[in-house]
Amino acid sequence: MNDTLLRVRDLRVDFGAHAVIRSRVSFMTAGETVGLVGESGSGKSTLARAILRLLQPAQGSVEFLGLDLLKCAPAALRAQRRGLQIVFQDPLASLDPRMTVGETIAEPLKVFEPGLNAESRRRKVGDMLQRVGLSSEMSGRYPHEFSGGQCQRIGIARAMILSPKLLICDEIVSSLDVSIQGQIVNLLLDLRDAGMAVLFISHNLAVVRHLSHRVLVMYLGKLVEIAPCDALFAAPVHPYTQALLAAVPHMPHAGGAAAPGEPAAPGELAAPGELAAPDMITSGCAFRDRCPYALPICETSDPPLLEVAPGHWAACHRSHETLNPLSLPP
Repeated sequence: MNDTLLRVRDLRVDFGAHAVIRSRVSFMTAGETVGLVGESGSGKSTLARAILRLLQPAQGSVEFLGLDLLKCAPAALRAQRRGLQIVFQDPLASLDPRMTVGETIAEPLKVFEPGLNAESRRRKVGDMLQRVGLSSEMSGRYPHEFSGGQCQRIGIARAMILSPKLLICDEIVSSLDVSIQGQIVNLLLDLRDAGMAVLFISHNLAVVRHLSHRVLVMYLGKLVEIAPCDALFAAPVHPYTQALLAAVPHMPHAGGAAAPGEPAAPGELAAPGELAAPDMITSGCAFRDRCPYALPICETSDPPLLEVAPGHWAACHRSHETLNPLSLPP
């Protein structure tokens, strides 16, 4: 654990009187890509913004390279910003329409590397545009002159210009067509292979499976399962994770038969029933009303996140049974 890059402990984010995030513990290591999945409203984007302190959590800690970002003085937090960058879901909305692409990508350099002269910044911007698959000659254009996929590449270039240690990608392929999604995924694979840590938030389980070393599953602001990617897709333990994987269409093989465990189509994840409002869950397991394996204890006791197999954690009172489905009642 000496290479731990990010550790989140007992994080709570409140909107009004209601807790939206109740994450107990999670971590990332240097060079690791972690997928974060869950339904809309489960708190994925809120968690990302809380990590970056774009939202102020009510309690908990976010340790980046051993430094608690939630207790940092403003100057110390600002110094850490270059190591933590985010790419937002809507590529056009995240770019200033009054600034050229070159000005947008160069802005972080002006803030964090004020000693660079204009020529050095121009050269760095041109190199970064080429790295994300665009031309350096495009730096004088404005965002409206680019397609959605190109704007997303520009957003990645802006985040990458400072060589951050952690890149947070918040649903960055959800609004793009499939061919453009493939290009962005290939770019992220290149960044991953270069040793950058990536927190990849997505509804698209196929992309998460393709990119991630580990996967975090979130339900109503709480991490309910954490596992290595292959282990999670091969043998999900939490009933919510099982429902998510079961709800995704399967990739047909050449013969036309669906291949189990090969989610392919992007879209909204959905388990049976409706996602409860945070204020409706006052005790017990938040998933109990949608769970086919719920017990009386699920109404009164919130299950802790426990290790059920090496590196595989689940928050379920019946996790050791769901790990071996034959032990569950029909």
